[in-house]
Amino acid sequence: MQCATCDATIPSDARFCIICGAPVSRATTGKTQPMANVPAIALDPTMVTSAFTLPGFRIVRSLGIVRGLTVRSASLGGQIVAGFKSLVGGNIRTMMNVCEHARTDAFLMTLEHAAQLGANAIISFGYDTTEIAQGMTEVLAYGTAVIVEPEGKATSS
Repeated sequence: MQCATCDATIPSDARFCIICGAPVSRATTGKTQPMANVPAIALDPTMVTSAFTLPGFRIVRSLGIVRGLTVRSASLGGQIVAGFKSLVGGNIRTMMNVCEHARTDAFLMTLEHAAQLGANAIISFGYDTTEIAQGMTEVLAYGTAVIVEPEGKATSS
């Protein structure tokens, strides 16, 4: 599936684009249907960065490390198809989808964890991926939850 906003390739069951954060709605055929409400994202994805600072903002408070962890595996059929595909080479879409879904899940969990702590941004964000068994992928998303405010805004102490 392609994101209507940034044209990125996203998993078919995604609720938002992990590249631009735009909500995703699925098209249905037949009679026009009202769009379903998309659940709110816990923290604005544009306030997440792998850098140690967020341009245009200053860090007011650090709330600690946040993380999201998920383990994913392709179905048995998907693993068989991926095995045959690996013999001829090329992009193995089944495994790519497993990895993309795992990253999305871990990212969303990290946003939720940060929001639970009261953060409005995450800095030093990253992913760590491990194959814990054949065809089973663990993805850890992590970062530092922070409270930021726009630069130039005075704080009351």
